[in-house]
Amino acid sequence: MILVFAERRKDEEKCMITIDRNLVSSVTAEARSSPRLRKNHNFHIDFADPVNRMLNAFEPGTYVRPHKHESPDKCEVFIILTGKAVALRFNDHGSIVESAVLDNTNGVYGVEFEPRVWHTIISLAPGTVLFEVKPGPYAPLSDKNFAPWAPAEGSPEASDYLHALLLKLGFA
Repeated sequence: MILVFAERRKDEEKCMITIDRNLVSSVTAEARSSPRLRKNHNFHIDFADPVNRMLNAFEPGTYVRPHKHESPDKCEVFIILTGKAVALRFNDHGSIVESAVLDNTNGVYGVEFEPRVWHTIISLAPGTVLFEVKPGPYAPLSDKNFAPWAPAEGSPEASDYLHALLLKLGFA
């Protein structure tokens, strides 16, 4: 996984980062050209930052394996900036128990997943970009607990599983 950290001048006492059309377009273009069909743009300076803030650009067809955050427990917030996505919450057996379509036109702008809750996000439209916030620090090897009932990203079964989820929700 390649992570991009926002650049900040060390000599500035205060800094303001603007999230504008150019940044969103740039991250979207990177997601479209990525084999994973997604790209994040981090605003936190390093992995030790106590709050992780980032843009996540998701294209249709990308697969985010259902996961939860525990040990340490972390909540996760997603706010839609552009496009359309569906947020899913699962029970311990992998059944969908709740969903929310994030779309500026329908008035649902975001979700917050509590710690220890199985969840995923699925892009429903090209150019989908979400603003994500979760507690840090980020530890790549232990940040997520992947669902044992969901196929691994990149596996032959992942595409079929994603399609089955979309069928259950009426999006395929």
